[in-house]
This record gives sequence, C-alpha cells and structure tokens, in this order.
Amino acid sequence: MATAQMSNNGIVVMNRADLSDDGFLGCRLQILQPAKGYRAGIDAVMLAASVDAKPGERVLDLGAGVGTASLCLAHRLAGIAVTGLEVQADLVVLAQENARRNGLAARATFVEGSVAEKAASLATKEIAYGSFDHVMTNPPFYDEEKVWPSPDAGKAKAHAFDEVNLKTWVEVACAMAKPKGTVTFVHRADALPDLLLHVGKRLGDLKVLPLWLRQGEDAKRILLRGTKGSRAPFTMMSGFTLHRREGGFTAEADAILKEGGALPFKIA
Repeated sequence: MATAQMSNNGIVVMNRADLSDDGFLGCRLQILQPAKGYRAGIDAVMLAASVDAKPGERVLDLGAGVGTASLCLAHRLAGIAVTGLEVQADLVVLAQENARRNGLAARATFVEGSVAEKAASLATKEIAYGSFDHVMTNPPFYDEEKVWPSPDAGKAKAHAFDEVNLKTWVEVACAMAKPKGTVTFVHRADALPDLLLHVGKRLGDLKVLPLWLRQGEDAKRILLRGTKGSRAPFTMMSGFTLHRREGGFTAEADAILKEGGALPFKIA
C-alpha cells in the first residue's frame, strides 16, 4: 500500500514497507509511523493524558508528528476538537490516515505548517493565535548546532530545532492559548530551566510533574503545565513513577498507557 499527498515540496509517497503499525493504549489505537527514524512512544501518551479538556473545547497539538498524542486525547475525551500542526508533510499524511483508521477523523484534524510561519498564514489554516482552550506540545529536544545530526532526516527534524529555537516554540505555544487556557509541555528534565525562562510571565499557575522511570532514579522527563493569565504560584508536583523496581509498568502507568486513562497532577 502507498499513500500520496501533494505538499509544498511536491508529491509525498510512503510505501507500506517503510511503516510500522503500532498499538497504543492497549491496542485501542493503531498508529502507522515510520519504521526508522523518530518514533512516537510514552512521551506522547503521557502528554495527552495530562490535558484536562472539556466537551466543546479546542486543543492544539504543536508538532503533532503522526498524530499519536492528538489521537490518544481524542480517544479519551469525546466532544473535543483536536488540531495537530506538523511541519513534515509525510507525517501529516500519516496522521490523517491514523485519524481515519481509528474512527477519529471527525474530531482530530492535521495541518501541514510550521511554528515559524507568520500568524496571518497560520490563521488561514484555522490555527489562530489566542483561539485554543488548551495547547500541548512535545518540542524538539535539542538546538541544531548542539547535537550531531541523525542520518535520518525525519528523526533529525523531530529531535533538533532548525527553523526556530525553543524560545520561539514556547512563545508560539503560549500565544495560541486563549486567556485562562492551559499550555502543557513534555520535555527533558534538564531543559526545565530553559522552559521556565522562556515561559516567563506568559503563564501562571505553573506546575511541574517529574516522570520517573523507577523510584529512586532521577527524572529524565518532566511535564510542565501553565495557565495563561493566571497569577497563581509555581508548584512542584509529587511526580509519577512509570516502572516497578522488579520490572513492568506500575499500576498507575498501566492505567494510562494500556487503559487510556488521565494523568492527574498531584500536589506534593
């Protein structure tokens, strides 16, 4: 099977042999994604689980990839509308197909576009500044000049900024949210100081939730959530443990990763 779509760069074609068909949420979702290069995993699921959207609300997934986080959220919460913005045309094709094959195309749509685009350009794609109740995002993890580039172009683009940097990404994510809307990031734990610096006073009621692989180990990932226009103080949450010491996921992690449950932010 091949899928094709016209992009700004011409025809994008993907052969079925180049894709894997992976189960998420206990195989409640089947996600097509490139077999090589950057691949969606736990980060996307945990990000989606952390968003508390209500029926009728709009959610933006900034840097949506193949749609994993968007579709996890749309599967969990009926009555919401999720829009995914993704710069790589081939991933947009896959995200659209993933929405269709999982019966979620009515409430999860995907658009080709860049965080670097002007606001007026994004608005023509129905991605207007200040129009989303919630924004969620898994930004590229590294600045392009600070890492050795992956030989896989898609993986390199997903892992490292090229057109923009983390500061711009954070600014756009915050700008997309409505007043009192939430913005949620999943990122490396060691990037937290930079995230907080770039968020500045754009968000309040900031909450950091460390994601621990196992109890007693340093967190490799964090979730950061803030509310636009809030003046509530910063809170460090109690954290979330993914794996049991003896192996396997914790019961709490299973409830999210296999059952599609929500991730509550717990105060320490």
